[in-house]
Amino acid sequence: MSPPRLARRTFLKTAAAVVTPWIVPASVFGATAPNDRITVGCIGTGNQGFNILKQFLKHAEAQVVAVCDVNRGSFGYRDDKQYCGREPAQKLVHEHYGAGRASGRYRGCDAFGDFRDMLARRDIDAVTIVTPDHWHAVMTVLAARAGKDIYCEKPLSLTVRDGQEMVRAVREHRRILQTGSHERSNPVTRHACALVRNGRIGQVKRVTTFVGYHNKVGPGPGWQPMPVPNGFDYETWLGPAPWAPYHQDRCLYRFRFIYDYSGGQVTNFGAHSNDMAQWALGMDGTGPVEVECLDAKFLPEGSLFNAATETRFRCRYANGIELVCETEKSSVGARFEGTEGMVQVGYGGFFTKPESLKTSTIGPDEIRLGTSDDHVGDFLHSVRTRRDPVAPVEVGHRSATVCHLGNIAIWLWKRGVKKVLRWDPQRQEFLNDADANALLGRTRRGPWQG
Repeated sequence: MSPPRLARRTFLKTAAAVVTPWIVPASVFGATAPNDRITVGCIGTGNQGFNILKQFLKHAEAQVVAVCDVNRGSFGYRDDKQYCGREPAQKLVHEHYGAGRASGRYRGCDAFGDFRDMLARRDIDAVTIVTPDHWHAVMTVLAARAGKDIYCEKPLSLTVRDGQEMVRAVREHRRILQTGSHERSNPVTRHACALVRNGRIGQVKRVTTFVGYHNKVGPGPGWQPMPVPNGFDYETWLGPAPWAPYHQDRCLYRFRFIYDYSGGQVTNFGAHSNDMAQWALGMDGTGPVEVECLDAKFLPEGSLFNAATETRFRCRYANGIELVCETEKSSVGARFEGTEGMVQVGYGGFFTKPESLKTSTIGPDEIRLGTSDDHVGDFLHSVRTRRDPVAPVEVGHRSATVCHLGNIAIWLWKRGVKKVLRWDPQRQEFLNDADANALLGRTRRGPWQG
């Protein structure tokens, strides 16, 4: 029997208070509790949402009890054959758990069209947030207030101010948050970053991070609105973003090429690549002190996709290390050049100079960068132990901030403002630059302003 759902309007008024559950969540027990599966609700069941849902289904210590999406179900995500949405996700969960029953049937997963209805369920321990970026902050804050632990996809935030708000909410309500920066649970990436952190290439002089090209083509100038398909709640999909007429290439997988909802490939792939740099350089709690755009290319004015198609921006840290983030076909990766060698890691492979570095071991007295080889498993372990996961909220925020700083420099560059922007990583604002600081946050639409 599911607990009653809280009305959406009532939820917005009362979400600041964590409701005492009448069904005690599994997370309050220790690892020895009987039947103590961590109950999970999945918000966003599109391309990546389906992937994350499947990862949670692999873990016996978790039980997916609800899914949520504004799309009832459709094709048109990463490719035309991919069928996603809340009903396909619900079907997947039922089939997965039903396969372990003698009857072959299972009906214990609810499907929601509004995430607030899911958050009102007091028997859910944790939620995944795998939605377009413009929803991450609102959903994370409301989930934290509702007492849920959170697995939130990368990039953690749409803006720097969103990220700050997320950090405050997670810590104020004592929640666990794992950012979906899964390269932190990749043993190859971990080893490469540990080599850099422990000085195996000498003093780091330069870092190059890579982001990919657009992998989708949208309509050009003169594009026309389209009717909203049945089963798709477009108004809720837009949520806090500015209103805009519907087009099939605005939503689903393609949202990331439009600045109202994402930061282009700078935040998509850059959230991995720049996270590698932050990790290897020991900058998880801070960031660069300078940023400037070196080059950027855009589609013709009036195209639906307005994110930069190619970019190159430079950051400098207080210790003098320079980071250049540039568009490159390998899509995700980072190259570290030092006085005594080089390390490069990413989707293109793992390379070192000298080559012997690749197989060298990190000694017991050297800096170790965690032990997670399973990003979802690490999150579930943190839910039980109440210890931070490998990519906690502050780490996700700081790595996303590097990407946001780059985009701000790119936007100003497009306006003709070509200069070095000075950044204070402690105060998290630009120095003596009102125009740049105005781009650190955005106004949310309608009821999502608070």
